[in-house]
Amino acid sequence: MKKYIKILRQKFKKHNIDGYVIPKNDDYFSEYSKINRLKIISNFSGSAGLAVILKNKNYLFTDGRYTIQSKLESGKNFKIYEFEKLINCSLFKNLILGIDPKLFTYNQIKRYFLKHSKIKYINQNLIDEIKKQKKSFSIPFFSLNKSITGESTGSKINRISQYLRKKKTDYIFISAPENIAWILNIRGSDSPNSPVPNSRLIINKTKKILLISKIERCKNLFKNKILKKSQFLDIDKLQNEILKLNGKSFIIDDKSCSIFYENIIKSKFKIVDREDPVYHWKSIKNKAEISNMIDAHILDGAALTKFLYWIKVINKKKIDEVDAAAKLESFRRMHRNFLYPSFDTIAGSGENGAIVHYRAKKENCRVINQKDIFLCDSGGQYKYGTTDVTRTICFSNQSKNIKDIFTKVLKGHIAVATTNINKDNIGKKIDKRARKYLNKSNLDYAHGTGHGVGFFLNVHEGPQSITKINKVKIKEGMILSNEPGYYKKNKFGIRIENLVYVKKKNRNLIFENLTMAPIEKDLINYNLLTISEKNYLFKYHLDVYSKISKYLTQNERKWLASFI
Repeated sequence: MKKYIKILRQKFKKHNIDGYVIPKNDDYFSEYSKINRLKIISNFSGSAGLAVILKNKNYLFTDGRYTIQSKLESGKNFKIYEFEKLINCSLFKNLILGIDPKLFTYNQIKRYFLKHSKIKYINQNLIDEIKKQKKSFSIPFFSLNKSITGESTGSKINRISQYLRKKKTDYIFISAPENIAWILNIRGSDSPNSPVPNSRLIINKTKKILLISKIERCKNLFKNKILKKSQFLDIDKLQNEILKLNGKSFIIDDKSCSIFYENIIKSKFKIVDREDPVYHWKSIKNKAEISNMIDAHILDGAALTKFLYWIKVINKKKIDEVDAAAKLESFRRMHRNFLYPSFDTIAGSGENGAIVHYRAKKENCRVINQKDIFLCDSGGQYKYGTTDVTRTICFSNQSKNIKDIFTKVLKGHIAVATTNINKDNIGKKIDKRARKYLNKSNLDYAHGTGHGVGFFLNVHEGPQSITKINKVKIKEGMILSNEPGYYKKNKFGIRIENLVYVKKKNRNLIFENLTMAPIEKDLINYNLLTISEKNYLFKYHLDVYSKISKYLTQNERKWLASFI
């Protein structure tokens, strides 16, 4: 890390800059990418962050999930701040900062740097000059049948065409791979955890499309007549071909259209809007997508329940956090529909549980102690669905304090699950329900209560979420996580997470649980629960048992029945 920083600083004079900015994202703005330049320069491995290397100082910006982790991984060499400090940041006043224009949007640099600093675009990425990125094997995209996606590509393109006509616009530039996956009903292998097809897409108001990628990625789409050769454009020819298009106007996406591509489009066309409508359309799952997600969660719940039974009842050996994560994955792999984890498993025992997005490594992980509480956040990509679930468990009797805190987290979890969405219909309002019981004891947590989830796509997908600031209206068909928690530094972490979907019942919108796995009963102080909360737990565990018991052994079923 120090060596790379030194080499990077040596390049400042050549480019006439005072510093260089390195974000976590790649040029597709993916959360989970095979390229991680931020880790190369800072050693920080979290999913959200940005580094600024100056001539004499280094800064790392991240969010509340990574407060402890960032200090452990980067604290010796970096001054660490939360992202809020970066907004209109005066730390870099009057400095010239170099950036790779393919890795930033105009919104980002305007929000972070332009008030006090000057920005210089450097087209060759300086981190790649220092450490060459490995060329990954090009795996072809594949298509999904309408029976899986619930809506044809033609129908989705027709929606976009109508949208362009309404906006009186000639083209839309789709720059987020997950949105292209949704439109064309295709998936890929360009992320270690999500089946995203790294590509870009241009659609015009007369429904003509251009999929922008590498030809080897599209060979299956040509073979299966999903895509015509005339609908394909090589990524290296994009700059010239955009300028040959007829028309006057474009819509782009200000969240994933880089400065590099925006500048190309702006050189000929007027940009009339900066919002890709697909984010919202994609967030509302249809009946086929919900049905597939339900099926995936039943399989996932059975695997997690087998693991929970194994680690609490069967296993008598000393195991560490990495062993536990591997064992859980082995239970998931027992079913042929499991593909791979939807993110790297967070398996934190004792003090490591307090690191919100902790990643256990064999060389420095903890052995799970009988006295520990153990937080395990994991998920899977299945044919066809995406899962994300957290359970906090114990192996021995815990103190009243820990049980009380766990119960307050549980009460918040239940409060979210039982929300009357007709009344509390935005994430901001629901977030208050989750924190209510912790806040009464002056306790809180530094992450959002819930995030949106994609259908057989990214485990984190907006625009909906349950946070202190999100105002997106919660609608029928949306999928979110419900995951309040509490973290005591150097002591323990608690989180209870289910995925839920929004369902209409007797004209009311309610959350219905997707996740089917038991919630640790040995950490509950039942005296703190109301009758309705106890009834909720009973009905939830009865539902879990009815859905997954057929996948369990006789002993596993007997153990699961004890939760009812």
